[in-house]
Amino acid sequence: MKNSSLTRLGPGLAALALAGVACGGGIDNPSGGGPDAAIDATSDEWDQRLEEREVDYNAALRAAALRLVGRLPTLEEIRSIQNAGDLAAQKVAYEAHIDAFLASSDFARQIYFWWQDTLRMGDDTELDSAAAFAAQVTVEGRSYLELLTATAGQCGAFDVGAAAFTAADCGNGVPVQAGLLTHPGVHRHFTSNFSFRRVKWVQETFACTKFPAEIAATGIDIGAAAPYTGLFPFESVPALDTGRVNFRDTSAVICANCHTTMNHIAPLLATFDEQGQFQGQIVAPTPLEGAPPAELRDYLVAGETTAWRYGVPAADLPQLGAAMAADPDIAECAIARVWNWAMGKGDVVDALREVPAEIIRQEIDDFVADGHRLKSAIRGVFTHDDFVKF
Repeated sequence: MKNSSLTRLGPGLAALALAGVACGGGIDNPSGGGPDAAIDATSDEWDQRLEEREVDYNAALRAAALRLVGRLPTLEEIRSIQNAGDLAAQKVAYEAHIDAFLASSDFARQIYFWWQDTLRMGDDTELDSAAAFAAQVTVEGRSYLELLTATAGQCGAFDVGAAAFTAADCGNGVPVQAGLLTHPGVHRHFTSNFSFRRVKWVQETFACTKFPAEIAATGIDIGAAAPYTGLFPFESVPALDTGRVNFRDTSAVICANCHTTMNHIAPLLATFDEQGQFQGQIVAPTPLEGAPPAELRDYLVAGETTAWRYGVPAADLPQLGAAMAADPDIAECAIARVWNWAMGKGDVVDALREVPAEIIRQEIDDFVADGHRLKSAIRGVFTHDDFVKF
């Protein structure tokens, strides 16, 4: 398996392993020269071990087949590589198999299941329709950004047996749909007080990081035990003198570090009821006395408007989707998810399997240049040197 030893990691992932050792301390350098010299020596060792990896297209084919089509390679597929000749010929044979996998109905099934896991939604007709839409966009080679911007067709279905997609519009009353951001299943599945679970899902699914999402280079002293490190003004979220919830509380943690960003997004998602139906106004429940619905003043002080990020306003969900589509973090997240899937790693957020951008920079650039087609990006990762070397 791809994750059975550090020698199977790409250069960047091995560097992460090294970083963990370096940050943990305790590196002895018997030749002297201080800790930097010890790190350099260890780095050289990892570089040497990485250079010792060899291309093995049959081993790569086994891992690729399990992930892309859900089965082991056939004897014929294995022999086609064994009998191809030199490595250049084996590469041609291997990549032909990857192309065949990606064109197969088995890939449609596998990517549908992958999207169920990625979106954390499934086993329910409405919830499954979100994964069906994402899988259809992927299989048909359409732009990944449609997941945030599509105005139709995102509430269809996928017939697992026939590996067939059926597109359908969402009928939840939204004036203009915005991909999965307006999907009724998303809003039903992740309903919560103030709609913060919906915000969390959007952030972690498409930006691949937990909150806080924005961190200033230099914190601001607010007279608390720790500085405020958000980008929006600290006073952009309410205290009890301006709203019904004190998001400026500092008694335990600096709540605003997360909530200045969260509260600028949440009102846009709070206009759906618990069944995912659009209501045209904020209807999210609250834990306040009497269980009143949320109000805009609970999230933001007067004069503040909704936004994706500091300096990136979004007045409605289509604008939110457009703002996210223009954010480089979204493309990076998509490639990080594919990379971890291919390399046999855990979820980039839940399992903290972060992938440094410099490791996948070429794949990100290619993804963007290719019109954000995830299917092409998947091919690129499954034919990458780090995938075929062991």
